[in-house]
Amino acid sequence: MTQHPSPGAEGAGTSPIRILLADDHALVRRGVRLILDREPDLEVVAEAGDGAEAIALARDHEVDLAVLDIAMPRLTGLQAARELVALKPGLRILMLTMHDNEQYLFQALKVGAVGYVLKSVADRDLVAACRAAMRDEPFLYPGAVTALIRTYLDRVRHGEEAPEQLLTPREEEVLKLVAEGHSSREIAELLFISVKTVQRHRENLLNKLGLRDRLELTRYAIRAGLVEP
Repeated sequence: MTQHPSPGAEGAGTSPIRILLADDHALVRRGVRLILDREPDLEVVAEAGDGAEAIALARDHEVDLAVLDIAMPRLTGLQAARELVALKPGLRILMLTMHDNEQYLFQALKVGAVGYVLKSVADRDLVAACRAAMRDEPFLYPGAVTALIRTYLDRVRHGEEAPEQLLTPREEEVLKLVAEGHSSREIAELLFISVKTVQRHRENLLNKLGLRDRLELTRYAIRAGLVEP
């Protein structure tokens, strides 16, 4: 079993934390990698340009921690996180994002991420977040903690339960790929399902959401944060 150093314990004799880094901007990846690789106890062993590539790399590499951007093509970081948790249950997940957004924060926690780091302060927070993740400790920036407490108190005050997710994870994946302009055949190949299954998911999406066509699905996907406008 791999032994990991405690935070700040950067001495010899321990294996570095092996990190999978996923972001669709090469410059961002380079900057994040510089932050991580200058620490003796952290090592980026794989880089991905989107969520689907991150999943493929996780299958081929021994990794302890995945640092995922939220807004990526093909599969978002949130969608990739859900797949990675199922693929490698021991893998820790950190979300790295430019979005100080409560909706993304709650979705990140729901899919199993143990931390949520803003890119604007990554040089300050990311190293500590990686080490916290390997101790199974949550890492949230102060504004995120405030949002969690406020939302919890509001729900308690109004006796509300968290709403059930409208779409299944697979429907969400199909919706994102439809909105990005992929054909049914391309979606089938990306998700390893049949074209007929893709078409059934599209029909279900239109019926569930009360929408008429691809254009309306795309608008919905933008509002839901699955694709960027």
